[in-house]
Amino acid sequence: MAFVLLGLGSNQNAAKTFASAIKCLKAYFGDVVLSPVYESEAVGFKGDNFLNMVVEVQTDLSVGDLLALLKKIEDTHGRDRSKPKFSGRTLDIDILVYDDIVGEVDGVLLPRDEILVNAFVLKPLSDAWPDLLHPEQKKSYRSLWQQYDKNKQRLWPFELPNF
Repeated sequence: MAFVLLGLGSNQNAAKTFASAIKCLKAYFGDVVLSPVYESEAVGFKGDNFLNMVVEVQTDLSVGDLLALLKKIEDTHGRDRSKPKFSGRTLDIDILVYDDIVGEVDGVLLPRDEILVNAFVLKPLSDAWPDLLHPEQKKSYRSLWQQYDKNKQRLWPFELPNF
């Protein structure tokens, strides 16, 4: 079983979308571990705020098969792939880490570079997996977050309602 961390993001009906997406992930993978959820301003374009979180799953799927499944889950949640890369979306699920793999596998660059760039990815990782080492940097997510320039991007905790 591979240890996988997934980044979830949404800025369209985000709380309900997250609740549904988590339910889907549990149906496919069983037990999942959830980070806290954070709200942040859109990055790269002007738009509604995003909710972001990280989810841990264990899977026997290859990176390519996992990617296909995640795209299917995004599509069932109304993901419109005709929009520009930097735009609003109902659901975005990215493979952040797949075991300790470093490099491109099945068209997916691992670990995902957004881990080191975006507060909305690194902060949830440092909260839920503080001592886990970034596969390439070999530093803990806690220490990476401590070194991160927190003036770069604003984010704040968001409590998901119970649905």
